[in-house]
Amino acid sequence: MSDSAPSSSTSPLTHFDAQGQAHMVDVGAKAATHRVAIATGRIQMQPATLALIESGSAKKGDVLGVARIAGIMAAKKTSDLIPLCHPLALTRVAVEFELLRDASSVQCTATVETVGQTGVEMEALTAVQVALLTIYDMCKAADKRMVMEGVRVLEKHGGKSGSWVG
Repeated sequence: MSDSAPSSSTSPLTHFDAQGQAHMVDVGAKAATHRVAIATGRIQMQPATLALIESGSAKKGDVLGVARIAGIMAAKKTSDLIPLCHPLALTRVAVEFELLRDASSVQCTATVETVGQTGVEMEALTAVQVALLTIYDMCKAADKRMVMEGVRVLEKHGGKSGSWVG
């Protein structure tokens, strides 16, 4: 959900023009500002799978280390994956994990920053989802019933609409 200029359409969906055709929102007239988005999500698994991740003894290696790099790479490639996203020069991508033993889950949080004309919510969401998919991929031989859930934007800052915390 990048910030967007007002559309000539009456629809709140800014990626459609007045004729209902998909288009990339024109952000050319917008001021470049410091923008931050934080997204989160988690993957729930069996306790034995979480123990494999924690011990570093998963067959494919350091699960969280690989997932962190995958999330960072995904944030940088968001515009290649989501058709109407602008390519952005990101100034920071941080992907963090928390092991939630009581819930037998791994929580992922991604923080993405830029100085630009549009927000980085999509980049933060993409980083989280790809990091979680990477955990799934690396652990699926041990646990095919893992569930990814709760992927959402926690907060965004910058731009004309200012800060939002959900």
